[in-house]
Amino acid sequence: MNLHEYQAKQLFKHYQIPVPVGAVAATAAAATKICAELGGSRWVVKAQIHAGGRGKAGGVVLADSVAQVEDAAQRLLGKRLVTHQSGADGLPVTQLLIEQPTAIASERYLSLLVDRAAEQFLFMASSAGGMDIEAVAAATPEQILLVAVHPAAGVQPYQVRRIGFGLGLNAAQLKQLATVMHGLYQLATECDASLVEINPLVINDLGDLIALDAKLTLDDNALYRHPDLEALRDPSQEDAREAQARAHELNYISLHGNIGCMVNGAGLAMATMDLVKLHGGAPANFLDVGGGATAARVAEAFKLILSDPKVTAVLVNIFGGIVRCDLIAEGIMQAVREVAVQVPIVVRLEGTNAAQGLQLLAESGLALITASSLSDAANRVVAAAAGRNDTVEATA
Repeated sequence: MNLHEYQAKQLFKHYQIPVPVGAVAATAAAATKICAELGGSRWVVKAQIHAGGRGKAGGVVLADSVAQVEDAAQRLLGKRLVTHQSGADGLPVTQLLIEQPTAIASERYLSLLVDRAAEQFLFMASSAGGMDIEAVAAATPEQILLVAVHPAAGVQPYQVRRIGFGLGLNAAQLKQLATVMHGLYQLATECDASLVEINPLVINDLGDLIALDAKLTLDDNALYRHPDLEALRDPSQEDAREAQARAHELNYISLHGNIGCMVNGAGLAMATMDLVKLHGGAPANFLDVGGGATAARVAEAFKLILSDPKVTAVLVNIFGGIVRCDLIAEGIMQAVREVAVQVPIVVRLEGTNAAQGLQLLAESGLALITASSLSDAANRVVAAAAGRNDTVEATA
């Protein structure tokens, strides 16, 4: 789960990570009121969406008057901001962060993420702050500093010095960096974050470190331990189908292809998408119905896939271990009867009660295409999505 910048900065302040002074507004009137509360004659207006690239898209405005703040608020609030990370439809702007401007002397990058392979947290730092870190890593990898933190030891002084020296910080700034790194580590461990990013971490005109921006991603699987953090979720920033999937305990992620996939098990889902790509197709989603799927849940999953207008064919690939294939077949039939299906559906069932499931599909009278193997299923669904006729011979 992603948080807005202002929400992440509230947590930063709790963990002693310095951030600019500011407040959030949902209306133009509230934005101008904040200007009076902050004082000064210049302010930064920042659209709050779950996507980067806001500055280039006009979502970050440096205002020299209250009138300019009001104009920016009226232009941004209630609109959809399109950035290189938001997708073509953009994301709705419902809140603005109004901050006092920071006099920037130089910029750095600092983040903390989970290194799952090493089972440790990993600090990533660079002197190229304010830039796309992926581009920096690709073009100038020598500018990326990596420091792993063992969970039994926590952040050590030598690790702070290694990053600090690499970033060209002086002695006073090293002490501030220690506070920032310890704060990031404590935040990540206590809040179950998978990523905490400061880009840029700036040095202001007084030589102090300031987290000018903040990005925080929380582990969805740990949110049951943090109801206060889960309450910060902004559904308007999320794919509606992904939110619907959570309500039915389904694991669903929207993708950009046109072949809907319904699979049980994350590993099998990944393999299914790989086979679809291998045969020339493009998955429209990742959807894992889980090991204990019921017919009702399968029906909801099927309707969820079909609600995506990009989908031109659907592949159902089920291995019956815990979940029985006849239950999956019942769910498919229930969904097909409830929804006016206009696209081809390819079904591959294997495992517990697979024969019974296939028999139910064959006797249903529904236009379903069955396949004997995963490779065969992928080939047939790609052909069906392309409107080719080489799937007819396997129609149930």
